[in-house]
Amino acid sequence: MEIKPFLIESALLTHGLPSISNAELAEAWPNGLKNIAWVDQGAARIGSMEEFLPFRARAGALIRIDCQSLPRARKEGLSGALTASGTMALCQELGIPLAVSCGIGGIGDIRAERLCPDLPALRDIPVILLATAFKDMLDIPASVAWLRGQGVRILGVGTDCCTGYLFAGAPVALDGSLQVASLPARGAGLLLLNPIPEGARIPESSYLQAGIQAGKEAEARGEYYHPAANAAFDRLTGGRSSRIQLTSIIANGQLAQAMTGIIGQ
Repeated sequence: MEIKPFLIESALLTHGLPSISNAELAEAWPNGLKNIAWVDQGAARIGSMEEFLPFRARAGALIRIDCQSLPRARKEGLSGALTASGTMALCQELGIPLAVSCGIGGIGDIRAERLCPDLPALRDIPVILLATAFKDMLDIPASVAWLRGQGVRILGVGTDCCTGYLFAGAPVALDGSLQVASLPARGAGLLLLNPIPEGARIPESSYLQAGIQAGKEAEARGEYYHPAANAAFDRLTGGRSSRIQLTSIIANGQLAQAMTGIIGQ
């Protein structure tokens, strides 16, 4: 397996963009981003969008794999998409210094994620995470405070605060703005947030509550919360929420490319 300078999570691409077809993904995805990571029958896979799309076509049978479930998935030959923390864990396994995500977990009223594995992963796994923001249904101030209390630094790209993910919210102070030249080569305890421009976010704040309700109903059925919430946002916005997120994860991947040569040396 070729060692990459960074890996891109596959959970959003697999389960979180319901109205975006494989053909649209193939057209939108930059050819140079050949760093998507997933697990197929227990084996770690890293590849281009062309290589990933046959896996995505099996989305209904695929699980979500975080850092806590990755060892079992590898041992039991399971197939699934990697979340932010799952991607960080695979990066650690392969000696890769940077993981790329989009919306990430935190502290919130989600049955399976009272404390999302993304948070302790940032404390414990010696991999930098580049993401967009904490997801809007979470307690963003509490998530930031928890990370800060564990010694994790959070830097914004072009900003020193977090104002939400798909929706615009109250600003939460971070630890500063990103200075790429001063990034450490590797190590635990660093989260970089590259936000969606506020003018490009969903203006209808009522849609957030509808997504939360859809996620809760999915939980009650024993299904995943976040894909259900994303499906509600997608339906309410006529697919715009999915395209916003696709644009964001591509932007994060391209920023990671720009950091190559600084991180990991």
